[in-house]
Amino acid sequence: MTAPPAPPRPLRNPAALLARLREIHDDIRDAVLVACEASAVDQLAAAVGEEAGDTVFAIDRVSEAVLLDRFTTLATEWPCLLIAEGLGRDGRRILPAGTSLAGVEIAVIVDPIDGTRGLMYQKRPAWILTGVAAFDPAGARPPALADIALAVQTEIPLVKQHLCDTLWATAGGGAGAERWNRLTGARTPLGLRPSRAATIAQGFGGLARFFPGARAELGAVDDAVAVALLGPPRAGVALTFEDQYISTGGQLFELMAGHDRWTADLRPLCEPLLAARGQALGLCCHPYDLCTELIAREAGVVVTDPAGARLNPPLDVFSPCAWVGYANAALADSVGPALRAALAANGMIAVAKS
Repeated sequence: MTAPPAPPRPLRNPAALLARLREIHDDIRDAVLVACEASAVDQLAAAVGEEAGDTVFAIDRVSEAVLLDRFTTLATEWPCLLIAEGLGRDGRRILPAGTSLAGVEIAVIVDPIDGTRGLMYQKRPAWILTGVAAFDPAGARPPALADIALAVQTEIPLVKQHLCDTLWATAGGGAGAERWNRLTGARTPLGLRPSRAATIAQGFGGLARFFPGARAELGAVDDAVAVALLGPPRAGVALTFEDQYISTGGQLFELMAGHDRWTADLRPLCEPLLAARGQALGLCCHPYDLCTELIAREAGVVVTDPAGARLNPPLDVFSPCAWVGYANAALADSVGPALRAALAANGMIAVAKS
């Protein structure tokens, strides 16, 4: 068994840093909202490039411009290694310009719009995601997900939606949340209450299978978990439900809000099966999609890799990530073994076994 990662190193003045990050998120959210209100769907959905294996749309450029401008200012107080799509081939930039790696204080990984496709078609809110880790220039390894000591995620609402949420957490300090009313400007505390249910029966949950390629295999795993825990389908009875939210931040929020009982995004595990058929994996989850999983864990959600261990990919824009979230420990104890057995039975045992 691999030893669990060490606790993250503390950040300097985390309260002030959190306040600044929330301001940046508000600025990105507001700029994207203005673009959504002013532009037609086909304008926002225009493809303008490819980066880190993902399509870049016109709406992404709106958020990226605000991101770089605001972080350039923040870096005058916290020199940073910024990690995000849109920052060149390696997805990294040291700020302020001219700073050496030895002068970097924090590593910041950002997804300025997680859930672009749902937002640009005005189907579902997207999220701004940010995770911050103390940076050690002399460290033996680059920063990884478990090093994140502060995380913030902010909802980008649909144009027709007047309420939107911001969530944050510090390592060991618990999670906080606030709801903002776009019409009145009022901000009210928001409770995060993951489900306490010990069963998946009559609840929402399941595997992400957004794109063509391995839907049959992923669906077979999903069905096998349900049958193992609830028995075979019965006439006239809906045993459990699923909800395909094409946003990792959104999936984590659904767990924290008590809407979903478990979620698994296992697309990287399908790569060997696809390769055997001469097919590519396609788009999958990356570390920037998961950079706010600290908030979920601080809120009581159990987040693991498919084998049940702590997630800890490097903070980059390339690494494929497979992950599972359970609303509580009881569900982790019941769904986890059933999921791993189903993965073994469907040819994913080499990646999923403990």
